Amino acid sequence: MSGGRIAVLLADDDPFVTASLATILGAAEDLDVVATAGDAAEAVRLWGAVAPDIALLDIQMGERSGLSAGAAILQRSPGARVVFLTTFVDDSYIMAALRMGAKGYLVKQQVAAIAPALRTVMAGGTVFGTEVIGRIDGLVASPGGRAPGMERLTEREAQIAALVGEGLDNREIAERAFLSEGTVRNVISAILAKTGLRSRTQLAVWYLRG
Repeated sequence: MSGGRIAVLLADDDPFVTASLATILGAAEDLDVVATAGDAAEAVRLWGAVAPDIALLDIQMGERSGLSAGAAILQRSPGARVVFLTTFVDDSYIMAALRMGAKGYLVKQQVAAIAPALRTVMAGGTVFGTEVIGRIDGLVASPGGRAPGMERLTEREAQIAALVGEGLDNREIAERAFLSEGTVRNVISAILAKTGLRSRTQLAVWYLRG
């Protein structure tokens, strides 16, 4: 992020969609579309060359999917902020995105929600389109089956899980819960260990599904 602006890599195999989204996002005073890609391989190459803050990837991009691009980016940069943008609200796609540690899954039709979602991701949160949230029940489970119920958590852990589910970052959670950011990180780590979940994104989905 340079000068307070969020650098975005945008990848979509439809030139019209790419140009339209680049125009819409570029109009925001805090967003810069610093590179655009027309396929998955180019997206991975540009990630390494440009080092953007966020990769916004279409799920379906010709022979190689956006999911494979996201996985390659996250393998190269485990802390990468990868957000998928798609017209396909498909359970298998959602699950694949969650498993790899993506920070969000948005629906293209909800254009007005994209810029705010990228800000949330940049601040450390996770984002899901409303149609996605409606279908996440049962998608996330621990390696041995369904994640343990909320009754397994302490009162503080349940409070932190709820705030993660709201998409808040550690600083915002710390302010809301009157804790230090270090304590928030420790509590989230404890929740992940207790539930068998592997990422903050999975925790957010686990909480939202109830």
